Amino acid sequence: MSRIKTRSIENIERRMDGIDSKSLRYQVLQNVKDFKTSWIGLGQALCTVWKDKLYKEWGYNQFDTYTSKEIGIRKQTAMKLLKSYYFLEKEEPKYLGKNPEDITPAKVPSYETVDALRLASRRKDIDRADYVRMKENVLESGKDTRDVRAALTQLIKKREELEPEEARAKRRMAVIKRLISLLKSVRQEIKITKLLPVEIIKDADRLINKLESEIS
Repeated sequence: MSRIKTRSIENIERRMDGIDSKSLRYQVLQNVKDFKTSWIGLGQALCTVWKDKLYKEWGYNQFDTYTSKEIGIRKQTAMKLLKSYYFLEKEEPKYLGKNPEDITPAKVPSYETVDALRLASRRKDIDRADYVRMKENVLESGKDTRDVRAALTQLIKKREELEPEEARAKRRMAVIKRLISLLKSVRQEIKITKLLPVEIIKDADRLINKLESEIS
């Protein structure tokens, strides 16, 4: 039975006509067709396109213009693909070196899941052992994004329960920083619009300085 083609796949195939099948440009488009099960191949190809600015040779001034017009992928998605692949390339090269036949489609993590793992790896409030277990669940068992985020939330909550003072200090710091940012924004608006007296700007400056001293 022939495979049903979506309009986007048909558009991609039309673009592939006339392009050298051995070229990277053709390979990127081929990888887009297999996006659901082969995002890693697409991520690898896009990394090369992005690093070497090959999109300019193909008539596009910017990377996001190329991804949106030629391969039909939004900038946000393209950047997640790049970051997720680069994370695997840098942190998990052994995973990328596996024989594709040894990885069943059901166990291939999505790029969103790998991106969630990438963000988790940068958190200082996660135990290394907990992160390793999370990584195994993603790369070995193919856990989806919701499972990873739920596990991350649970780990953070557990950490806060064990270290309530540290958690309270972090929340306090976050509140102060948000307040400083808000005050600076309001102060700038007052300066531009001149709808309030100058004394209020001075009061805002004093409050900002006092709050900044709390986090210095």
